[in-house]
Amino acid sequence: MDSLTKNRLHGVTPVLLPAIGNAWQRIHPVQHILYVLVAGILLWSNNDVQWRTLLLVTLIEIIATLRTISSNTNTARTATGDIASILFLFFGAWYLATTVLQLLDPMLVPGPEAVLTLFVAELPDTLKGLRSSLLLLVSGYGLAILTAIPLGLMVGYHRRMFHAAMPFTKLLGTIPPVVYIPYAIHFLPSFTAASVTVIFVGAFWPIFINTLSGVFNVPRGIIDAARVLNLNTPTMLLRVILPASLPSICTGATLALCFSFLMLTMAEMIGGSSGMGWYISNFSEFADYPRVIVGIIFIGLVVTTITFFTERLERHLLRWRI
Repeated sequence: MDSLTKNRLHGVTPVLLPAIGNAWQRIHPVQHILYVLVAGILLWSNNDVQWRTLLLVTLIEIIATLRTISSNTNTARTATGDIASILFLFFGAWYLATTVLQLLDPMLVPGPEAVLTLFVAELPDTLKGLRSSLLLLVSGYGLAILTAIPLGLMVGYHRRMFHAAMPFTKLLGTIPPVVYIPYAIHFLPSFTAASVTVIFVGAFWPIFINTLSGVFNVPRGIIDAARVLNLNTPTMLLRVILPASLPSICTGATLALCFSFLMLTMAEMIGGSSGMGWYISNFSEFADYPRVIVGIIFIGLVVTTITFFTERLERHLLRWRI
């Protein structure tokens, strides 16, 4: 090796070694050990190799590893590794209990390979149901957002209106929205109108109540300082009250979204002819439990995806708190 090559190596080594050390510290060892064990179990089988399950587990490993390496905090890296480890344990236990040891009835709880195969085959139908469900969800939840926030700002800002509305809010806001489903389906002209109404009722009260709470708890000093500037009521509500009560409003909107998913699924299971809830209810009546599991997994993925984006939106709206 000539002197020029040695000098280059001596120049690269001080930079390369710390980078390798930092990358190694970011790796979650338990995650990789569990991945190797689960992958080995999936490959070592008296039956056919569980290719779809192995592909899914490998995809989780790749995504978790990349996210762990790219994370800037130890908390985020640890959380990512822990989540991946839990998923590996789940798939490994599921495969062992259903396919290897056959502890569960395959008609009730099929193995992961069968569920993944059916999940892919049923994707056109589930996506069609998703379009129907999202139309109802966006209509009811969006209508609740558009009405509950302005009403909450107005009622919360005016003390007389606030004290007059609170008894009715405590009464109506505590009634489970699911009780309205039979009446909505019976009295309203279509299932779409009934579903939107039920979702609206379920989402309205959490948003309205949290908006009231947020407005009521705005420090009086902020309101008095704004009044010194002779701001009119619309400007006061939009420029002062709304930003100050936004954390409480976001909390209410998150709760309302959970209620909206619950009401949507219940309404579709009771009186729907399409949608994600109807998909589960329809196949459960025929004891087709593999498709029921597919529907449950699909709903879980949809809810997780929507929640992911709403959390990002909330962080953007509340970025001034960081």
